[in-house]
Amino acid sequence: MTHAEGTDVTLTREQMLHHAEAWIAAWNRRDVEAVLSAFADNARFRSPFALQVTGHATLEGRPAIEAYWRQALERIQRLEFRLLVAICDEPGQRMVVHYEATLGDTTRRACEIFVFRGGLKIEAEALYGDTAALPAGG
Repeated sequence: MTHAEGTDVTLTREQMLHHAEAWIAAWNRRDVEAVLSAFADNARFRSPFALQVTGHATLEGRPAIEAYWRQALERIQRLEFRLLVAICDEPGQRMVVHYEATLGDTTRRACEIFVFRGGLKIEAEALYGDTAALPAGG
């Protein structure tokens, strides 16, 4: 899903839902290029894991986001995401993706908040839940 930056593209709810499914699938393939394709060049990404890996909780621009994800993937042998639900705010061009993330031997619930402009993500924030809150077996 690529669009020219600065265009007046407005994503429909269906397009957002498709994006959520494609995003999960791209991560499960470990396809960083596919994940990055929906980000604007000047996108901003926030994550507590980015702080652990890069020393910065907020990353500015696609090159910084890409470098973080590639470095993080080197540390993770097993990566599996399972979409639970996507909540779409079509007028506001925002979406929350709620998913289960298995990274290595740890499974936790997580949410990512995306803000779209011109059909591309300009902001994203990852929020991770407590692994102890999950029922036994996932």
